[in-house]
Formats: sequence, C-alpha cells, structure tokens
Amino acid sequence: MTAFLQQYISPALPVILWLFRGVTAGLAVWLLVRCCKSLFRGRDRESWGFVTLSNGARYELYHWENVIGRARRADIRGNFPSVSRTHAILQRDDGGIWRVDPINRSSGVLLNGKRTLVPASLNPGDSIALGGVELFFFPSEQPQHTGQPKKRPSPVGSLWLLTFIQLLLWGQFAPGFGAENIYPVSAGFFGLCGLGWALYGVSRRLHRRQFDLETLALLLATVGFAITAAWDPGALYKQLAAVALGMGIYCVLVWLLGRLQLAVKLRWPAAGLAAALLAFNVVMGERIFGAKNWISVGPISFQPSELVKLAFVLAGAATLDRLFAKRNLIFTVLFSAYCVGCLALMSDFGTALVFFVAFLCIAFLRTGDLASIVMMTAAAGFAGGLVLHFKPYVAQRFTVWRHAWEFTQTTGYQQSRTMSAAASGGLFGTGPEDAWLKYVGAANTDLVFGVVSEEFGLLLALVCVTAVMALAAFALRAGDSARSSFYAIAACGAASMLIFQTSLNVLGAVDILPLTGVTFPFVSMGGSSMLSCWGLLAYLKAVDVRRPPEKEISPPPKSEKTPERQEGFFDGIPGVPVDEIFGKEERS
Repeated sequence: MTAFLQQYISPALPVILWLFRGVTAGLAVWLLVRCCKSLFRGRDRESWGFVTLSNGARYELYHWENVIGRARRADIRGNFPSVSRTHAILQRDDGGIWRVDPINRSSGVLLNGKRTLVPASLNPGDSIALGGVELFFFPSEQPQHTGQPKKRPSPVGSLWLLTFIQLLLWGQFAPGFGAENIYPVSAGFFGLCGLGWALYGVSRRLHRRQFDLETLALLLATVGFAITAAWDPGALYKQLAAVALGMGIYCVLVWLLGRLQLAVKLRWPAAGLAAALLAFNVVMGERIFGAKNWISVGPISFQPSELVKLAFVLAGAATLDRLFAKRNLIFTVLFSAYCVGCLALMSDFGTALVFFVAFLCIAFLRTGDLASIVMMTAAAGFAGGLVLHFKPYVAQRFTVWRHAWEFTQTTGYQQSRTMSAAASGGLFGTGPEDAWLKYVGAANTDLVFGVVSEEFGLLLALVCVTAVMALAAFALRAGDSARSSFYAIAACGAASMLIFQTSLNVLGAVDILPLTGVTFPFVSMGGSSMLSCWGLLAYLKAVDVRRPPEKEISPPPKSEKTPERQEGFFDGIPGVPVDEIFGKEERS
C-alpha cells in the first residue's frame, strides 16, 4: 500500500491539492453570492401603526421614533408655516406603549383638545393637533410588513456549503499531518463546524430571522483557522475556545438588544466599566510590540481595548438615540475623547483611529452636521501631528510608507515580503506547505491578507474582504428600516469599526496605508479580537427586520391589496414648490 501511494498518489498530490484550493475558492464565491442575495434581496419594512388626516390621507409609522415637522429629515413632513421644523415625536417603547413628545415647547401639541408641553401617553384613535393640523393615531400590536415577500436562499443550504468548504480546507493539511498536528487541526475545523450548526440551532429555537450574517462570519473564521493551522496548529484550541466564547457574547447581546429599555439603562454601567478597564490598562498594562495594550492574568493575556469596543458602541448609540438632547452629545464626545486618549497613551494608535472613526460615524448619524465633523477631524489631525512630533518611532512608520521597496531589509521588511508573497500565490495559492510568509513576524495578525493570498490564492482573500464589506453595507442599508434610532446608530457604528479595521489591515499590509497593527476581523489570530468581532456582529443582527424564512415562501393572497398612499396636506401643496412657500429650510 505504501509503495502504491508513493508511486501513484504522491506525484499527483500537488495537482490534487491545487484543485482543492480552486474548488474551495469557487465555493467561497458561491457562498458569498448566496449570502448577499439573502442580505440585499428586496427591502422589508415594518409598519407599527399609522396616522391619518381628516381627509383620509394615511401615513405609516415605520420606526419607534417618528419625527413630525417641516424639516426634510422628518418622518412625517408637514409643509405648513405653523408646523415647526421638528414639532413633535411619536415614540414607542419595547413594551408597546406610545407617547407623543412635543419638541416645540412654546406651542406644544393638542392631545384630544388639551394642550400638552410634556410627553404624554397615546391610545388608539387619539387626536393630535399641531400647528392647526389634526392627526389621528392608530397603533398596531404586531408589526405589519410592507411590500411583497421575497424568497431568499435557504440558510441550511448555505451552512452545508460552508461545511464542505471547511472539509476542503481541512484536507489541505492532510499530507502534512503528523502525530502532533492531526488532533489540533481536526479539532479546530470540526469543532468550528459543530459550533456553526449549534449556533444555527439556537437561532432557530429563538425564531430569529435569517442566518446569512452569521454564515459570513463563520466563513471568515474558517479562513482564519486555516491560517492558524499553518502557523501554529496547537493554537487552534485557543482559537476554538475564543470562537465559542464569542458566540456566547453574541447570543447574550442579541437577547439584550431585543430589550431596548434594558439596553439603554446599561449604557452607564458599560461606559463606567470601559473607562475603568482602560485606566487600569494604562497603569498596569503590559507592553508588547511597542503598544501597552495587554493585560495578563496567569496564562491568559487579552486586550481590554477590544472589549471596550462593545461598550463604546452601546454607550454612544444608547445615549444619542434620545433625539434633540444636546447634553447626550456632550457626554458622547467626552467619553470618546477619553477612550481615544487612553489608547494614545498606550501607543495603540491603530485602535485609537478605529475608535475615532466610529465616533465620527455615530456623531454624524445623530447630528447630520458635516461642518462639526470636519472641525473634529481637523482637531484630531492636529493631535496626530503632536503625536508624530513627540513620538519619533510613530513618525518612522510614515517614512517607510509608500517606500517599502527602499527599505526591504529594515523598516519595510514586512510590507515588501507581504506583497511578494501575495503575488506569488496567484489565483489559488501555493498551499500552506510551500508558503513562507507565515514565518515573518505578525504574519497571522497584521499581515494576514498576504498570508491568505499566498497560501490559498488572491480569489479567497478578496472573498474575505468582500464579506466584511457586505456586512457593513447591510448595516447601512438596514439602518433606514430600523425600528429605533438606537439600532441604526449601533449597527452603523459597529459596521464602521469592522470596515475601517479591515481597510487598515489590508491596505497597510500592501503599503497603500501605513502599517498600523490592527487585526482583520474574524480572520486574524487572537482571542480578544474574535470576541469583539462577534460582539459587533450582534449590533448588525439587531438592525435586521427581515421576515423569517417561513413567511417568505408564501406570498400574500391576491385579494389583499395594499392601499395606495393618498396625497395629503402633509405632503405638500400640489403645483407649488415648497421652498417658494416657506423659504429654504435648514438641514440639521
């Protein structure tokens, strides 16, 4: 038998493994397309009730916070001089209780003929008069989906496809299996496969919608496991434990975010714990690779900044979801400045930049004021200039930027090797046995894009990048249909962290941007990074309002017709431009 293998199988083994890598990349593309079809096919919106005018015009309430006013960004826009730009808000809590909150405290609103200047509860059929225009309020006990149902690819089929990809990647290491490697590599890939199916079972048990976000995350984690198996097979046990714990954090956060009032109440403890953790890290942290961002507890080392990301998004979104409260914006600015400042003191400037970009995203979603964002960016640029002046080693990274080939043996060693290895991998890679970039420092973290390109091909590496982009694009798209502004802000804040972190990792490795040392979400080795990525995924899941798969298969009866939206007083005066009547409106 041994002679047969040596004579016939061994010579053909490189070709077989090359075919395996080609099939793996092709199936990954197919899986990505299936998930994107599910993510972006159709646009589901939930109607939580409606208001009507006396003439019968009907306006759906698509969110839990609906602004009534004359401003362009109002959910129910009233083109009438007596209506303020932001006159009132119709708010629903997660207990189903609706309230009207007069933003214009001078005139207030008339609730069933009685003037109110403070938030007041609403009942079905209540009359709300503002600016002389009377609205009648009718809530829905359960959300009503608008539009035709769209059939999406089966999540079970996508999971089976992912399982096959995991088996193919596991098979890449079969020729090099020794007694010391077979157990950790097999435990890693088969354990990850089992965790994916277990998470799907929990999701089904909890009647959650679709599983495409989780499938993309599992695909990225699978590629990361392949990189870890080639670099250090024994580390797969730790990485598997990190994925399991990350899934646990994901499930807890999904449950918590489904209870909006509880999530909002936890913003203060979360912010306080994050602030204390960062302060402890500044004082007691361990410096590794130039950054003092590690804390060691016995044999366990972790990065507190990765866990602070979850608290940062929660505190920002839960604070700013209260519209038109300036003090909340001040708190968010101060908390963000504190987090970025602590990270700067740790010399973890890459992570500090990720936090700052997330803050800009959250602040812009809350204010819509581009001028303020430009001013804050300019202030951050000035602070960055001071850092470069007083931290010469940071400025050294900029000297090699875009000149890596001039410093191939010194400061440009990592980038030049990464680009060479990525080019040598071709479309389907050289395989983990023949790769050499894995022996370069920080290859499994900072340079992971180059490692994937070399070992498994550029096609699979681009699939990983596109998967993160798909997650971010879904968050931006779904934010428009989010139940609450909290979910929209949280999802976009988490998405900004994921996409910007990916950009810094990939573009830094190929010398398009300075090398910052941040990880590739879900792919780079590291337990702390894996935990934070699964936690951020929960914020993206919370914004998902798509129908469950069971309800998407059967379209509604043909006899049911959606009533056409009538042109009403709040939609403008026919034939006359709004700006000519009321003047140019400010954007806020």
